[in-house]
Amino acid sequence: MRFDRPRLMQRLKRRLLGVSAVALVLPVAAGVVGASVASAAPVAHRAPAGGYEEVFVPSTMGPIKVQIQWAARGGDAALYLLDGLRARDDANAWSFETNAFDQYRNDNVSLVMPVGGQSSFYTDWYAPSNFNGQEITYKWETFLTEELPAYLETRGVSRHNNGVLGLSMGGSAALTLAAYHRDQFKFAGSFSGYLHISAPGMREAIRIAMLDAGRYNVDSMWGPPWSPEWLRNDPFVFAPKLEGLSMYISAASGLPGKYDNPQKPVEYYNAANAMGLEALSLINTRVFQLKLNSLNIPATYSFPANGTHAWGYWSDELWKARPQILDALGAW
Repeated sequence: MRFDRPRLMQRLKRRLLGVSAVALVLPVAAGVVGASVASAAPVAHRAPAGGYEEVFVPSTMGPIKVQIQWAARGGDAALYLLDGLRARDDANAWSFETNAFDQYRNDNVSLVMPVGGQSSFYTDWYAPSNFNGQEITYKWETFLTEELPAYLETRGVSRHNNGVLGLSMGGSAALTLAAYHRDQFKFAGSFSGYLHISAPGMREAIRIAMLDAGRYNVDSMWGPPWSPEWLRNDPFVFAPKLEGLSMYISAASGLPGKYDNPQKPVEYYNAANAMGLEALSLINTRVFQLKLNSLNIPATYSFPANGTHAWGYWSDELWKARPQILDALGAW
């Protein structure tokens, strides 16, 4: 038999390319320590059917880690879950402070959890923070509405069938993103968000909070207090842009509830802070409700009689919002 070296090499090359293509789409199993994180994926016509994966998505800020639980049956809908002011660089708190993955495991919607963005308000900043030596300029709105959707589209997720939901900092950011990117988001949710940022004292409160959470300078974000960016990012001001959007808005009373069981002095201190933060959020949210009512813009509201600024309550609200989210995205 004649030995055809060029043809043999071509066959070997095709086999190797086939193995590489398979390796690129293997998901990182939930709970597997040390598993490699995918950084690229082939173009697909459908999202993977179920499973958990961590990817690094290119951005102007550098590679951004994103935790994803894929839609159970390969659907094209996605729900972005935004973190709070103290967002960490290793994991989105929705993934370990709540049972979000279990809540939506059997639903036809992908949970998308971007990692990082401490004190960012998920917005595009003017410049890096000069108080803490930040080296990059936050460009989170660009990432969440351009770069991340472009990546997800290669995995079968639609650019136009998404929801966005967040708590505290992420709550006001979710409404902002949905208001200015209506072609992308069909649903927005705010849990304990600050929805009247231009109210008296709120600029100062945000400045102090960002200094406490990483020594970030708010002037690098939206400029001085008289900058128009403050109004652009205030849900109370841009409320008319929310007409026709499916919304779920919640804030509790600030009174201790079933998840508040302090035992040590530091726990009592944290509980007191959580009570104050939630009470401030409730005031903001009630005023925002009045604004929407004045515009005849409907939304679903949840005002539990007990609850503080804490993850247990936000996990409960995520479950309560689930039917509305799945309806809005057609993801049952």
